[in-house]
Amino acid sequence: MAAFMQRFGGQTYALMRIVSGFLFIWHGTSKLFQFPKPSGAPEWVVYSAGSIEMIGGMLIMIGLFTRSVAFIASGMAAVGYFLVHAKQGFFPIMNGGEIIALYCFVFLYISAHGAGIWSVDGLRGKSGG
Repeated sequence: MAAFMQRFGGQTYALMRIVSGFLFIWHGTSKLFQFPKPSGAPEWVVYSAGSIEMIGGMLIMIGLFTRSVAFIASGMAAVGYFLVHAKQGFFPIMNGGEIIALYCFVFLYISAHGAGIWSVDGLRGKSGG
C-alpha cells in the first residue's frame, strides 16, 4: 500500500498545504471577525495572531510566498503554544495545545519544503522557494 501512495507524494503534499492553510484562515476570522465563532482572545492577540492566521492561511493555501509565510506562521504557533497552553501543563493532550503544536510543525515543514505543485509560487517558477 505504501508503494502505491508513493506515486502521489506531490499531490498529497499539496493537499496538506492547501487544507492546512484553509483551516488556519478560520482561526484568524474567529479572532478578527468573531466568525464562525467568537474567540474571546485579548485585543493584542486578535490583531497580531488573527492577521497572521487569516492572511498567512490564505497565502499558504494558494502557495504564494510560501516558505516565508509558513515560517512566520510556525513561529506564531510556537509562541501561542508557550504563551497560552504550556502554562496549563506539559502535555499538549492535557493543556489543549495539540492543534497549535501541530500547526507549528506542519508550517515548519512547509517552510522547509516550499510550495510544491498547485501553487502560485509554482506558476512563478519558485515552487521550491
